Amino acid sequence: MMSSGSLGAEQADAVVVGAGHNGLVAANLLADAGWDVLVLEATGAPGGAVRSAEVTAPGYLSDLYSSFYPLGYASKVLRGLDLTRYGLAWRHAPDVLAHLFPDGRAALLNRDPDVTATSLEEFAPGDGERWLTAYAEWQHVAGPMLDLITTPFPPVRPGLDVLRRLRTGGALRLARRMVLPVRRLGEEMFAGAGGPALLAGSALHTDLSTEDAGSGVYGWLLVMLGQQVGWPVPTGGAQKITDALVARLTERGGRIRHDARVDRVLVARGRAMGVRTIDGGLYRARRAVLADVPAPALYLDLVGAAALPPRLVADLTHFRWDGSTLKVDWALSGPVPWSNRRLATAGTVHLGADLGGLTGYAATLARGELPPDPFLLVGQMSVADPGHSPPGTESLWAYTHLPFRRHWRTEEVVGHVERMEAVLESAAPGFRSLVVGRHVAGPADLEEANPSLVGGALGGGTAAPYQQLFLRPVPGLGRADTPVDRLYLASASAHPGGGVHGAPGANAARAALARDRTLTGGVYRRAVDTAHRAVYR
Repeated sequence: MMSSGSLGAEQADAVVVGAGHNGLVAANLLADAGWDVLVLEATGAPGGAVRSAEVTAPGYLSDLYSSFYPLGYASKVLRGLDLTRYGLAWRHAPDVLAHLFPDGRAALLNRDPDVTATSLEEFAPGDGERWLTAYAEWQHVAGPMLDLITTPFPPVRPGLDVLRRLRTGGALRLARRMVLPVRRLGEEMFAGAGGPALLAGSALHTDLSTEDAGSGVYGWLLVMLGQQVGWPVPTGGAQKITDALVARLTERGGRIRHDARVDRVLVARGRAMGVRTIDGGLYRARRAVLADVPAPALYLDLVGAAALPPRLVADLTHFRWDGSTLKVDWALSGPVPWSNRRLATAGTVHLGADLGGLTGYAATLARGELPPDPFLLVGQMSVADPGHSPPGTESLWAYTHLPFRRHWRTEEVVGHVERMEAVLESAAPGFRSLVVGRHVAGPADLEEANPSLVGGALGGGTAAPYQQLFLRPVPGLGRADTPVDRLYLASASAHPGGGVHGAPGANAARAALARDRTLTGGVYRRAVDTAHRAVYR
């Protein structure tokens, strides 16, 4: 080990900035390739937005950020790491999802397609069969679609597989579906209100509105995955995903340093050489630096504008965050007293609006205003995994979107929590009387606990089409490679974006390995540089 005053006070083949799940995935894949890997995490614990703790009352476990993981369960990236060997197991709620309408009806998604179909049939004759047809169509393309989403851009092989399965006409129809607003998609697929509500509520897990182009594909993807694999939770909480990734990495010799906040990527002759932490610590990277941080933080803060093409710096001024988030966890002394008992067995509940209400809610957010009747995404964690709380009780959470802001007044957050609880009390009279503990995480709280959640934005940037694929995070940077040699973006700001599936981390690891396959990486790097010059000259 070299002296603390020299570059390389600690050395590794790869230095990974950030121990979120993407950073840990990248570190694991590099360790699998025989690389010596060091992960530097700014906070006191690994996991980023995949963590659990008791924050409401003793004996009540809360997933602090994310909870239900259809993409994680289906992800070839996570599955390829064989995390079950490191303690990860999955559980399912009896019903995947329930969407409650203002009139008290509910549309149900269940892992049994016939149960889902029966629920939708209640909203319009024939909608049950329409659901089964739509699910059969999904099954035909599910494999290549997931590959299309999670592999590096451009996804040539998955795209060819989709084309082979659907032929030209079918592929063109699928392409059209992928750009439809979710309201339009729901109208085309169903006659009644149930199916469109399941689609639209699921699309609003992102920052897109029901009228935004591309929102349909998110709703379609989530409900079809829910039908195919459910929306499972890790047994024992989200933390188990992080624990498994950490255990796997350390078994392979990987190291993690906590409370090691990086404030600079060290660049010499256009190449990333290592990083510096805020306490002056210097870490040399012999082969690569991978950053599991938001794109603006990497480029503007850690690298600095002087080391970047001016056009890239200008493009970053147009980078758009997804919306801010307000999340509340409750410890309840009993199950949620839903007026409609169909909701009692659903792991996730969409609450507070029909399709028209969802459109109005999204429009209010777009105007930068707080919705008076917020749409809630609710998680009944003890329904999904009884170990989250004592027998006969419930560990409940709900979150709602806010307009994106870095700063919120305390009274605004407190007032909106009251609105959230009013929505719950309306749907479940007596809810408030069961509360024995509560934990509120506003946008500032989320960012303080996890610096990557800027302004409480959970997705690493908007899911809108203008900031996806080869446009993510800005035009020309659709891959993990950056204009700095041996520096890779491994966060949700990179393609394919948010969600717990590990693809950005895996893509960054693959890019680093590809760059390193020759003695100098010259051929690979010249190709990357040529592509970047075409965009930034």
